[in-house]
Amino acid sequence: MEITLAIAIGVLTASGVWLLLRPRTFQVVMGLALLSYAVNLFIFGMGRLSIDKEPIIRADVPLDLLHYDDPLPQALVLTAIVIGFAMTALLLVVLLASRGLNGTDHVDGEEKDAGVQP
Repeated sequence: MEITLAIAIGVLTASGVWLLLRPRTFQVVMGLALLSYAVNLFIFGMGRLSIDKEPIIRADVPLDLLHYDDPLPQALVLTAIVIGFAMTALLLVVLLASRGLNGTDHVDGEEKDAGVQP
């Protein structure tokens, strides 16, 4: 389970960084989204990967860390998902406004012609 999570975090991070380095703004927005998903998985993995553990204290379960999950990473990831969704929507609105003003979706605002030699 741990190796699968580590590979997923690595693939998401590598894909996000690769998309961040692209010249088009939509690809940059998608790269930021993939990086946020990688960070969310990392935070979620820090709360221990366990199945059938209680997230809150119950009367019939002993009070030691072997029987409980840590609810803090779960709450942090849930909050980060909501904030990430809102930021992605805001970035897409800014992307559309920038494309309307500049007429291009390049990050620097200037589209280079591939066929023209300087």
